[in-house]
Amino acid sequence: MFIKPNVLSAPEWSFYLLWKTEEDRRSEKSHRFSVRADHSLSLSLSLSLSPSLSLSLSLSLSPLDMERSKVKQSEKEAPVGSDASLNGHCEGGRAKVAKWKDAPGEACSPSSSKQTSSVMESWKEERTRSVEDNEMSLPSIAAAYTTILRGLGEDPQRQGLLKTPWRAATAMQFFTKGYQEKIIDVLNDAIFDEDHDEMVIVKDIDMFSMCEHHLVPIFGRVHIGYLPNKRVLGLSKLARIVEIYSRRLQVQERLTKQIAVAITEALQPAGVGVVIEATHMCMVMRGVQKMNSKTVTSTMLGVFREDPKTRDEFLTLIRS
Repeated sequence: MFIKPNVLSAPEWSFYLLWKTEEDRRSEKSHRFSVRADHSLSLSLSLSLSPSLSLSLSLSLSPLDMERSKVKQSEKEAPVGSDASLNGHCEGGRAKVAKWKDAPGEACSPSSSKQTSSVMESWKEERTRSVEDNEMSLPSIAAAYTTILRGLGEDPQRQGLLKTPWRAATAMQFFTKGYQEKIIDVLNDAIFDEDHDEMVIVKDIDMFSMCEHHLVPIFGRVHIGYLPNKRVLGLSKLARIVEIYSRRLQVQERLTKQIAVAITEALQPAGVGVVIEATHMCMVMRGVQKMNSKTVTSTMLGVFREDPKTRDEFLTLIRS
């Protein structure tokens, strides 16, 4: 066995399993099974199981799309905590949210501006996983779940667990399907010119996400309000924005801000307010095990942040 060191920031390996029977040799046929996954290793193995059956196994590195590698590397170098790292906007050395005055502490250096622009030009270009990626990575995710079952002392060949790795792999891809979607795909045909300047609120939007620290569920409700500036958004699209960002590995603080910034950048409203109330299973099932604990986070932008009366009106309406 030979394991090759990591030479790329995001390498890709291909796994080929070929076998031939004696009859196949005579007919010049072979059977092949291939899998792709994100790992960096090289392996070659040959087995002769019987005179009529041979098995060969090969593993080889191939480069991923270089642009995607650069994006991931830039994301690692980008400063944590700025708006730029959330939805990709940083102009003139400062993080930008719509056209409002930047809040204290949101400054970023000119070098981070260059890094951010290499990460993504705008919030419209943020899809990081395709349907094809799902199909190619499913076998490797299932294999990882098989390893987990063995590590837990279970027998993956037991009747009740035979299909569990594949079911779990498919479920995990669904839980994180937000990586396959872009906000622009949802909002492109749902922004309307409308002479309306009163507050719009959609509250009690169900939300399901996954804690990125423990890979256990986060669930709760999202309340969204915005003050239009001659443009409104189809109401169901607010729920779709929540779905896109929540169906990823998340922390609640970041999720709250991502939703608010996405609405801001899409509509350029006078203000946006987002409040999330959620239960974290990492606090309920493990750790401190507090059954009734809830976490509340909020992000206020524009007049929701600057004007106490507007903010109070929003908070009163979502509690009514």
